[in-house]
Amino acid sequence: MSAPSHDPDLHSHGDTHGVGSRRGYRIGTMLSILLTVIPFWLVMSGAQPAPGWLAGTIFAMALVQIVVHVICFLHLDTRSEGGWTLLAFLFTVVIVVITIGGSVWVMYHLNTNMMPMPGGMEGPVR
Repeated sequence: MSAPSHDPDLHSHGDTHGVGSRRGYRIGTMLSILLTVIPFWLVMSGAQPAPGWLAGTIFAMALVQIVVHVICFLHLDTRSEGGWTLLAFLFTVVIVVITIGGSVWVMYHLNTNMMPMPGGMEGPVR
């Protein structure tokens, strides 16, 4: 059996995906902790100046945390694999948004256009 070849020409295509620095992992971890603690504190302290403000803040923090995870831990950017991993991720996000949005749209219209039952929920009218 021969030893594996370490020819630099075989690995010269910029194959550096999946390699993260300790600094990047530390920054990602600290941001993740911060983006979890802030909404937790807002809920537990009862701070709610306007209706819907708290839910909007929690939703915004969740979206920012998704971006932090994608960049710091999944290493998806335009440089890895020529940008194809980022493009595949964005395509997946679009498909998921279309699927969830379409499902909610269909359920809303089914609920809105449903015929009312005579007599309400008690049963058939005699």
